[in-house]
Amino acid sequence: MASKQNRRSAIKNIITGSASVVSAGVLSSFTAKDMTDTKLKGNINQSVCPWCYKEMSLDELCVTAKNIGITAIDLVGPTGWPTLKKHGLHSSMCNGAEINLTDGFNDKKYHATLYKNYSEMIPQVAANGYTNLICFSGSRRGIDDETGWNNCIEGLKPLIAIAEKHNVVMVMELLNSRFDHKDYQCDRTSWGVELVKRINSPNFKLLYDIYHMQIDEGDVIRTIKNNHQYFAHYHTGGVPGRAEIDDTQELNYPAIIRAILATGYKGYLGQEFVPKREDKIASLKGVQICDV
Repeated sequence: MASKQNRRSAIKNIITGSASVVSAGVLSSFTAKDMTDTKLKGNINQSVCPWCYKEMSLDELCVTAKNIGITAIDLVGPTGWPTLKKHGLHSSMCNGAEINLTDGFNDKKYHATLYKNYSEMIPQVAANGYTNLICFSGSRRGIDDETGWNNCIEGLKPLIAIAEKHNVVMVMELLNSRFDHKDYQCDRTSWGVELVKRINSPNFKLLYDIYHMQIDEGDVIRTIKNNHQYFAHYHTGGVPGRAEIDDTQELNYPAIIRAILATGYKGYLGQEFVPKREDKIASLKGVQICDV
């Protein structure tokens, strides 16, 4: 999910390219001439976040994504769903009920607004044939871990009951508090997993953002292997800088995707890297690196 500073306003520039895996598992960048129009194999379902391609209309992004083999769009609310349906694409992570990224369930003063927003949105998500609806812990503002967990439980429990009725999953995103979202409370896998355990419902899980968790805790593959049952969705992004996921950054995405697939995951991998190229379509074709 986009930060106020980076993901919705300050688009950073980085060289792109698709990539292949050589025998040793090292990433190797393709040049533009290597990127063909061959569609993705689809061993992992892929989606893309519109905020990364704000120069393109949602219609244009849908056409481009579908041509590449991407089957869903992330972070789209009710006003965008008709466009997705027109193009035969799924809404893999719905949004629009949250207040923002800082005012969340860990603070009781936002509970009334959040209850209204989510209790109205959950039935809409279900009625349109979707499952995942994003939510956020909010910033700490001096709230300790135990109080944060208790406040989240108090605010979420009534909504989880509604979500269970409609077969919707509320998904709290893990965001880094070191750089992009300073003071965000759900900034470690351990914090989020503890909340999932305490709520104890299949209709509340986590969005494991690989970019964010590499910054705050690292050890990505081991974390996925040990905690995959608590994750409903994944986001990508190159480190450093939410860069394109090529060999200029520190994460080995083919290895990460193989680890995700090994858990039996059948959901979506939301591509949330920021393109650099003027040719945004060439940048988006970089999702081939995850097509293991």
